[in-house]
Amino acid sequence: MKRLFDFTVAAIALALLWPVMLATAILVRRSSPGGALFVQPRVGRYEMPFECYKFRTMAVGAPVAGSHAVSSSWVTPLGRRLRSAKLDELPPLFNVLRGDMSLVGPRPCLLNQPAVIEARRKRNVFGVRPGITGPAQLAAIDMSTPEALAEADRGYVDSQSFVGDLRIILSTTLGGGAGDAARY
Repeated sequence: MKRLFDFTVAAIALALLWPVMLATAILVRRSSPGGALFVQPRVGRYEMPFECYKFRTMAVGAPVAGSHAVSSSWVTPLGRRLRSAKLDELPPLFNVLRGDMSLVGPRPCLLNQPAVIEARRKRNVFGVRPGITGPAQLAAIDMSTPEALAEADRGYVDSQSFVGDLRIILSTTLGGGAGDAARY
């Protein structure tokens, strides 16, 4: 049921939001050199890598690191606004359609974050699809604290429910959560 819900909501959201996504892509292209989309390998379900799509919010050539570990000087002025409005999180809806991600779940980490991967592995978190949003993000727990993050992720895995996912989606949509601890 979760997969059907994810697919349906992602398809409807993409159908309704394509004008916003098109306008965002044009703004990103015009605001700084580089493409509109940023494609990055992430760790997915069963630790299988997948390509995650996002609107580019950082300058071309920014280091491959979690948002909490990258200098705010790499984030473009438009990127700050996109992150604040969470518009950079619209392209992962394509990942949801493909089955790489879910709407709600543990946020996908980078391949070069061994402490996060190990903490999640110890707690069997990789049995679920990573999410666009999740309870750890709403609680402002990011990848800079791997053990706390893995504990929050495990708590989600143990207690996930349709109603719980709806609450997390609603809270995220209404601006809840701090997301990654990037300082910009």
